[in-house]
Amino acid sequence: MNGIINVLKPSNMTSHDIVGFMRRITRIKKIGHTGTLDPNASGVLPICIGKATRISEYFNREEIRKTYRAKLKFGYTTTTEDRYGEKIETSKVRKVSTDEIYNVFKKYTGEIEQIPPMYSAKKIGGKRLYELAREGIDIERKKRKVNIYSLSLVSNNSDGFLFDIECSSGTYIRTLCKDMGKEFGMSSHMSFLLRTKVGKFDIENSLTLDEIENLYMNDELNEHIYKLDYPLDFMEEIELREEYFKKILNGIKIPVKELCYNYDDKANYNDSDTLYRVYCKNQFIGIGRIKDKRLKMDKVLFI
Repeated sequence: MNGIINVLKPSNMTSHDIVGFMRRITRIKKIGHTGTLDPNASGVLPICIGKATRISEYFNREEIRKTYRAKLKFGYTTTTEDRYGEKIETSKVRKVSTDEIYNVFKKYTGEIEQIPPMYSAKKIGGKRLYELAREGIDIERKKRKVNIYSLSLVSNNSDGFLFDIECSSGTYIRTLCKDMGKEFGMSSHMSFLLRTKVGKFDIENSLTLDEIENLYMNDELNEHIYKLDYPLDFMEEIELREEYFKKILNGIKIPVKELCYNYDDKANYNDSDTLYRVYCKNQFIGIGRIKDKRLKMDKVLFI
């Protein structure tokens, strides 16, 4: 079994718990997730099975956008920046206007800087920040840049508001809620979080854990597993000539002009940072990059 399954993670389970569940159900050890989703949040969590684990790193690229629905609640901040932490600062609550909200949205749209929360899975010095936080250790964290592509208001309530956000991988929605609250002159935290999309994986097509178990028991789970190249369509495609198939799989660098059916003489093939989906005989064989107009495979995924 090789591919990606679109899991609807429930709250009160870690991303690693979902991996463990999938391993127990399928009895496959080689399974991994594509990026941590907070234990208390629910929503889309693509799970990679078999050879698909080798593409999980590409889910952290800028091209794979993530979408959430979140609730910002005024009144207090917490140690974890969500409703599950201890209160550390309180303020009076007032209802903010729609205009005020959209003015703040404008300020936080685009490239912004965030300080990762102490209660997060980010590693510093080989240790998870949440592990240090549980030991009562608070260390200095460097700001990191993230991209907010869009913010839209869903509903405005007396104690906060519900909103949708499309952002880059690595964005902390909890931190965004805390920081935006300051713009209104109030303490705030994130009281709700649902991830609705990761790249091409949408919540409407996600499967609950019960559904996954039933599908597996009825030998129908394979019908719901996406192919390895499904989420990678942000990469350009290269089609190999059949006579070079074995050579490229063996790591030999071959000039692109000789190698590819779809060679474009006017294209710039010298950018070694550009990744390509590589196909031969209508089969996806892996991911490569080009340097000095020669193709070299980064990952061979031919099944």
